[in-house]
Amino acid sequence: MPMAIIVQGGAGTITSDRAEIVRAGCRDAALIGWRILENGGNALDAVEAAVRALEDNPNYNAGKGACLTADGRIELDAGIMDGEKLRVGAVACVEYIKNPVSLARKVMESPHVLLVGKGAQEFALEQGIPQCSFGDLLTKHQYKRWKEAQSIRADAEEEPRYHRREVKPGSPGNEKHGTVGAVAIDTSGVLAAATSTGGIFDQYPGRVGDTPLVGCGFYADENAAISCTGQGEDFARLLIAKRAAD
Repeated sequence: MPMAIIVQGGAGTITSDRAEIVRAGCRDAALIGWRILENGGNALDAVEAAVRALEDNPNYNAGKGACLTADGRIELDAGIMDGEKLRVGAVACVEYIKNPVSLARKVMESPHVLLVGKGAQEFALEQGIPQCSFGDLLTKHQYKRWKEAQSIRADAEEEPRYHRREVKPGSPGNEKHGTVGAVAIDTSGVLAAATSTGGIFDQYPGRVGDTPLVGCGFYADENAAISCTGQGEDFARLLIAKRAAD
């Protein structure tokens, strides 16, 4: 059975000065997953490793380099699925976890499907996944964007109420970053999918999009493996990943 892996670094605006950096990161992540497949590894290991590489790369909105919420936190979501046995694991709104896709893998290997927030972080410690510091996840680029958003919000609040501006998430530079992910098929014909994200820049604390929702942001079965990126709320409403697989 031919093997393959596809990696995506997210939809959205990519400036010309970042284009090659982002492409190179995807190539490197795909190569990491490919080597696992080439050495007889399974699709699940390949997609987890590829997404971990993207989470470790500060040029993507996942893991290190993730965007900040409106109150200055970094909340991470991830999901992973085994297409052979339909095993699923996902986490949402987790903080201080360097590689949430690996935490999602641990959830998949447990009786659970989705863990969120404090419970997910306690589960991580039980599974031997250490917490990292906030500084381990924060980049200067994302902090600068957040400070600019704070400044815009403060200016808007000082305006008279009758013509106060609405400050929308992602205002500074209108720069967008999306979910990262990978799909793969191994030599046994088994498919797998994984996704990871830091959400939407300047999002409301606790907001969850499609990424950790099975059938919305990711899905895998015996026929297809899907990893989505885009407007998370719309993907969740329409169950895009499951529709694509069907």
